Parts: sequence; structure tokens; C-alpha cells
Amino acid sequence: MKKIAVLTSGGDAPGMNAAIRAVTRCGIAAGWKVIGVNHGYTGLINGDFRLLGPRDVSGIIQAGGTMLGSSRSLEFETEAGRQQALSKLKDQEIDALVVIGGNGSQIGAHLLHQAGFPVVGVASTIDNDLYGTDQSIGVDTALNIALEAIDRLKVTASSHQRAHIVEVMGRHQGYLALMAGIAGGAEYVVLPEIGTSPEHIAEAIKTSYHRGKSHCLIVVAEGAHWNAQKLLHHFNNNTELGFSLRATILGHVQRGGAPTAFDRLLATRTGAAAVTELENGQAGLLLGLSCGEIKATPLEAVAGNRKQLDLSLLEIAAKLAG
Repeated sequence: MKKIAVLTSGGDAPGMNAAIRAVTRCGIAAGWKVIGVNHGYTGLINGDFRLLGPRDVSGIIQAGGTMLGSSRSLEFETEAGRQQALSKLKDQEIDALVVIGGNGSQIGAHLLHQAGFPVVGVASTIDNDLYGTDQSIGVDTALNIALEAIDRLKVTASSHQRAHIVEVMGRHQGYLALMAGIAGGAEYVVLPEIGTSPEHIAEAIKTSYHRGKSHCLIVVAEGAHWNAQKLLHHFNNNTELGFSLRATILGHVQRGGAPTAFDRLLATRTGAAAVTELENGQAGLLLGLSCGEIKATPLEAVAGNRKQLDLSLLEIAAKLAG
């Protein structure tokens, strides 16, 4: 009987559990044994495996996080670490591996594939910076959580005539900040991809005040040079802004929500497609969303590229801030 393993790696994303469920149940439907790897690549190196049955993945489709746990493994980045992981897979007579995760996770998947082990990736990261997919698992949920917070903060900001800086996640990619800024009606968006100055941000705040707005919203990506804490410190007690200033850092709350219907369906479709590719003898691929369809992209292309943000949307955000 064929045996496949599944792991989640890197930052957790809402919908990972739905993907684990799909891989498990579709694998069993194909007549295979499915092995869960606890704690990502660290668990792979340590041989921390467990057999997954249909009941083991019951009731998890609506749960955030990952039932298998996750980690960022420095040891796996070494040749010795990867050889130990391959040895553990061989000891358990595992024939293939499904890796659910983002950029670092899929680079690891590519390295295993290069070493001759069949691997298929499933795109999952709230940063939405993974090459080979229009949108990855977790993005929709994280964006909606950020928007709910922004909508609530705008209510209190309007009540007290305040400008509010909201920092969302995104170390290297400003996708969440840009989309939350547009959908949340922000007056200014600060991204890692585009340099800006406190003076430009101050001008946006003052312009909003002089136009008679009841509040001003600035959305900032955590990876931007001028993040929320730096801006708050820079503008401390600056009465020329007109508005008083507050800041909220949303942080990991964006990762923890129950996945939306979109993320549950996306995770289910990509998890099922990963099993189908393995059934067809295909490996070295990432399953992601392209123009509404689940498509496969070679891991080699994924590992060598990072998806670029469509900065034309920033121009739209600026026009809408009037």
C-alpha cells in the first residue's frame, strides 16, 4: 500500500486544517495510508509521525491554526538536516510528501524534490507573496479580520476626532496592508515596497483634518520602514496634525481566526489536487489558484521567484483617499 505524509510549515494560516483534512481523506480514498508529521520540518527531522484516519481530521475544517503544529527549522536548512529528514521518511517507508506552507516551506519542498524524493506543495501564507498562486490559503481570513478591526477603530476614531495608525502583518510584502487600506477606506497606505517619509504621511493627516473629516486612517505593513511604533514616536505631541494620533498593532490576531468559506474551499481544492497529482505520478509541483482554477507550478519556479505586488492598486488607493 502506498504511504504519503503531510506537514504544515512556517507561519500558520487559517485554512491549513482544511488542507490537512483534504489530503488525508482524499489519500485514504485513493487506498493509501496517510501519515501526519508533527511540527513541520523539525518533526520530519525527528521522525515525529502519526497515522491519520478519517476520524482524526473530523471537526477541524472550521478551526484556525494547524492540528499538526508548525515550526521554522534552521536545522532543515543544512544538508545534514535534510539528509536526516530523508532517512526518517525512508525508515517509515513513506513514498511521497505534501508540504502546506509559504515561501520558505516550498523552498524546503524543492530541496527535497531535488534530492529525489517526491514532494507536492500546497500554497498557504497570509502574506500572499508566494509565486504560482493568485491567492494562498489564509489570505482571505486574515484580510477580513484586519478589516473588522479597521471598521471598529474608525468608529471610535470618528467619535474622538482622531487619526489612527493600524499596523497589519507583512514583513516583506504589503499585500494585506494595501488591500485592507483600499477596502477599509484608508487615507494613506505604507508599504515595504515603496519608500515614504513621515512628512508625506503628515500631509495626508493634515489634509484630512482641513477637509473636515471626522477621522483619518493610516494602514501600515509591519515590514515598512516607517511602521506604527516609529510613526507614533515621530509624531508624538505634534499639534500641527490637527487630529490626535493613536496606533494599533494587530499582530498575530490576524492568523488566529476561523477560516472563511473561501479559505476552506481553497484549502480543500488544493489539498485534493495535491493527492491527484501524486496519483498521476507527478511531483515537484506547487498547487495554487490561477484565474479561479487550481493549477500546478513547478517548485523550481516557485523557489526562484517571489510574487510582486501590483503597485497600480496603490494609485487607486491614493485617488480614493480624497
